[in-house]
Amino acid sequence: MELTPIKFLFLDVGGVLLTNGWGHESRQRAAETFGFDYSEMDVLHDFIFDTYEMGRITLDEYLNTVIFNKPRDFTREDFKSFMFAQSLELPQMLEWLVEWKKANPHIRIMSINNEGRELNEYRIKKFKLHRCFDAFISSCEVGMRKPDPGIFRLAMGLAQVRPEECLYFDDRLMLVGAARRLGIQALHHQTFEATKAILEKLNQEPINLHEFNGRNEV
Repeated sequence: MELTPIKFLFLDVGGVLLTNGWGHESRQRAAETFGFDYSEMDVLHDFIFDTYEMGRITLDEYLNTVIFNKPRDFTREDFKSFMFAQSLELPQMLEWLVEWKKANPHIRIMSINNEGRELNEYRIKKFKLHRCFDAFISSCEVGMRKPDPGIFRLAMGLAQVRPEECLYFDDRLMLVGAARRLGIQALHHQTFEATKAILEKLNQEPINLHEFNGRNEV
């Protein structure tokens, strides 16, 4: 199976271009910073966060369940500011991708990401993600989360491409596997250098997916 011709590049955002929006490390830092019980918070988070990421509830409703279910000695706005501040640009990848897109205008780029609406909108605006993405398939807007195959099918339908015309990168092997089961050419993003090397080859000689599968097995 060859990686060319590729018409659409699908990318995850958290773990590829940016840090995760509200991952367990950020939640642990929040517990230490604001002085609440992380394990208690994490149980409630696991119970409701998928609902938030699918756009069924707002960030305030999520926080009402997970944090502000009891009196706190900190404000909601201070906590939300802390949440947003956890989003950081990962080294090199985003700025390089912006330039790569300019050099490869024939390849469209679409995100397929799990993100709650307020965090998603903040990250798109803060890091100017429109510079590299032509469209965003975000869980909060489409009501589906990866690894639901429906979110990948929706992306391909909107792009009007066949699975073999897509290349998808995700930092989570489980989600790479979910895309591969639909026939999408999916690879595990592990380092900037490795992903950069693959993308730079797209306009050169045809490259075979099996060349990279040895270090990308699910």
